[in-house]
Amino acid sequence: MPYAKTPSPPYYACIFVSERTEGDNGYGAMADKMVELASRQPGYLGIESARDTSLGITVSYWESPEAIAAWKANAAHQVAQKRGKQEWYQSFALRVCKVERDHFFDHSTHEEEL
Repeated sequence: MPYAKTPSPPYYACIFVSERTEGDNGYGAMADKMVELASRQPGYLGIESARDTSLGITVSYWESPEAIAAWKANAAHQVAQKRGKQEWYQSFALRVCKVERDHFFDHSTHEEEL
């Protein structure tokens, strides 16, 4: 999976860790829709996600706390949040962090960015 192309810090990360309920129940289609919708939000910088059969970790990147608040308030996102609590998630945690430093390494090029 490619990494999100974030700017030089500072920027913000929303880390969403979830434990899913059984079955898809429309989750995959909604998740794809939310990524597409978020990508059109002002202040959106990118997303990285990984999931196994029950545990998922999604990190979305944003320019500011105001951009995060606007995404949280988005009507379609609120519908997805409600369905998540009712149907898709056994449990979840959301953490919002300010990224002050990032570091990348690419083995194929032997290059590092500090």
